[in-house]
Amino acid sequence: MTTADDLIALVRTYNPNSNQALLRDAYAFGAEMHEGQFRHSGEPYFTHPVAVAGILAEQQMDDGTIITALLHDTIEDTKASFAIVEKRFSREIAELVDGVTKLTNLQLNSTQTKQAENFRKLFMATSRDLRVTLVKLADRLHNMRTIKSMRPEKQAQKARETMDIFAPLAGRMGMQWMREELEDLSFRVLNPEGRNSIIRRFITLQRETGDVVQKITTDMRLEMEKAGIQADVDGRAKKPYSIWRKMQEKDQGFSRLSDIYGFRVIVATEADCYRVLGAIHQRWRAVPGRFKDYISQPKSNGYRSIHATVSGRDGKQVEVQIRTREMHEVAETGVAAHWSYKNGERVENRFAVDPVHWIASLTERLDDDQDHDEFLEAVKLEMYQDQVFCFTPKGDVIKLPRGATPIDFAYAIHTRIGSACVGAKVDGLRVPLWTRLKNGQSVEVITAEGQTPQATWIDIAVTGRAKTAIRRSLREEDRERFVRLGRELARVAFENVGKKSTDKALGTAAKALAIESVEELLARLGSAEVTGRTVVGAIYPELEHKHGDEIEQGRAVVGLSPDQVQSRGFCCQPVPGERILGITFRGQGVVVHAIDCEALADYEEQPERWIDLQWQEGTHGAVNTVTFDVTIANDSGVLGRICTLIGEQNANISDLRFIDRKPDYFRLLIDVDLRDAEHLHRVQTAVEAESNVSSIARHRDPGLASMGAGVDRREG
Repeated sequence: MTTADDLIALVRTYNPNSNQALLRDAYAFGAEMHEGQFRHSGEPYFTHPVAVAGILAEQQMDDGTIITALLHDTIEDTKASFAIVEKRFSREIAELVDGVTKLTNLQLNSTQTKQAENFRKLFMATSRDLRVTLVKLADRLHNMRTIKSMRPEKQAQKARETMDIFAPLAGRMGMQWMREELEDLSFRVLNPEGRNSIIRRFITLQRETGDVVQKITTDMRLEMEKAGIQADVDGRAKKPYSIWRKMQEKDQGFSRLSDIYGFRVIVATEADCYRVLGAIHQRWRAVPGRFKDYISQPKSNGYRSIHATVSGRDGKQVEVQIRTREMHEVAETGVAAHWSYKNGERVENRFAVDPVHWIASLTERLDDDQDHDEFLEAVKLEMYQDQVFCFTPKGDVIKLPRGATPIDFAYAIHTRIGSACVGAKVDGLRVPLWTRLKNGQSVEVITAEGQTPQATWIDIAVTGRAKTAIRRSLREEDRERFVRLGRELARVAFENVGKKSTDKALGTAAKALAIESVEELLARLGSAEVTGRTVVGAIYPELEHKHGDEIEQGRAVVGLSPDQVQSRGFCCQPVPGERILGITFRGQGVVVHAIDCEALADYEEQPERWIDLQWQEGTHGAVNTVTFDVTIANDSGVLGRICTLIGEQNANISDLRFIDRKPDYFRLLIDVDLRDAEHLHRVQTAVEAESNVSSIARHRDPGLASMGAGVDRREG
């Protein structure tokens, strides 16, 4: 275990003026508090806080962060209290340790109101001092490095949580090295066969072609010397998980994947960055569409660099990152650069982002009056997505999360523009509102007087600002429509338990639920903010969970007129529990679509054909077919085990077809008959946990949209 002297020596290499006595006292206090505690591996527990402190010292963090790392588990796991830590060290240290404790106890992947409320409070607390998050990330990194001592099921849970939450968070904070290591450590647990396969292929490739990285690095250094540019050049093969992700995204085997190597050129000045770019493009051919200039358009976390992909030796594509030494320091440490020390003084890096401003950029669009789940959703959207930069017709730059749509663009300009949006042009061409915007595109928003936000926009929008504004507008302007649908939902909910939804009954339910009026209750019911079961339970709690028989397929959907018939869209295959709407076909009935179905773009100009629908509450039959796109290892017995897993979830396979066969992997489509969204999730989770399954995703085909109604997409 690293001793106190070793840790202090490491800190003093970058901060000779550090408080040696306080660091030593924190080390001794932590060791005393954790005395007699052991990790799963059998090591003394205090080895963990010391290792976390070491990780942060390598990032040249300040004394407060190092001390917090040494003490980060004392309030949670020992007899130490907030008051004891405050008295012995300082209130600042006690608040940091308490913040890490709260973050450790928080289930970030839960959407329960209580956890969302805690996340809101914690997020606001860490906005004052982001070092809490830095300590937690280092804590998770060391836990992942030593995860083998945990039980297999615990390893899988921690690895999935790391992949879903902590790795994206590290990347969003600019700590790319940490994101890559967290992803790869998680990949090692979640898919060891896939990772080992990529490593074996790397070894084979290196044996066949030699050290490609060394060859290309040498070539680049020669080009820099010819151009008279002083530069440090280094290269590496990309991490196994990064390559695996590219294989899945591009649906390509390893042998067909090109950009598996990355190179970095570090120079003295910004002008040199562009000189390097010119020298590289003179020697190697640029790959179209693979250029990003984060120097002229930096990321919100301070990241600056030029990314260019070129065709190198033997036609191999390689990515080159070009930046200055100052930019590189921020690229390595991200938001943490704000606390970095060098030679005993805080680093003065003009590119380092003030963490308070960075947090403010994430939260400035989040209203205080949102409910907790909306806040949690919006914060996650803002935190875990990369950015794209688009232009207004006047040339102004609008920053948006990756995956943003013209609706997000419109609301980013002004709420009034967003609410009046009826269409958009991207680079001069008319596009649907659900089009995903790309870097550098010019976007023109088309507005119309009298236009109001549509309910479907909630699932099209990506940014917290747009979603909040749409919800507010829907509550205000669509009230009458929601009241009408809510009355029908109330009638059905009460009939299911043998009661009638009289005005008096609804008034009693509204009072019990602390809702000011019957109209407001019906509006919330129609907008899915309150369920019919909740309304019934407010008056008849003993009947709230009465299920009765399975719901007939013809009565599965609420919101249709008595003479209308419905069918599920083959394109999106909606299931009970998912948000839905209907598209009418004259003489053919209503086709039910999931709210995020891409095929709905074809009906954007025909709002009169859209109908608000909801699934009938209760138990649905296992008659809703969903198609899964599954990639499995080509090995004996794998397919049989998958079929068994699906059967164990009480789901029936109605069809199965192979769409791709490779030496190592098979890709197939499996049709499964399911009850509802919960049943779907159980099946998908069970299959995903199988070690020989590399991926499973829901398969949707917008081209099948017309099959639900048995007609083409034109009305008539």
